Amino acid sequence: MAGNVAEIDDSRFETEVIQSDQPVLVDFWAPWCGPCKAIGPVIEELANNFGDRVKFMKCNVDDNPVTPGKYGIKAIPTLIFFKSGKVADQITGMVAKSKLEESINNVL
Repeated sequence: MAGNVAEIDDSRFETEVIQSDQPVLVDFWAPWCGPCKAIGPVIEELANNFGDRVKFMKCNVDDNPVTPGKYGIKAIPTLIFFKSGKVADQITGMVAKSKLEESINNVL
């Protein structure tokens, strides 16, 4: 766990994300993925700014194949916003921080 971004795995996904009272942003990533590493610090920054209203989680797709499969994730990084247990928004690839902030504000 780094900063305000918690690691999530397949076994805890239902409890931590789907049943969460707060909106949750899940960053689906892998250690070998360049863009995933590049977007990591941006996610950390957003977690510092929005952490009181949104839960930030990271899911390593190599270690946890079930959840990405369930949500049809084909490319990483993929960021999925969950609200009330449902997918509220999804962003694939490296995007600007402003785009992520816009999505967070829309979900809130």
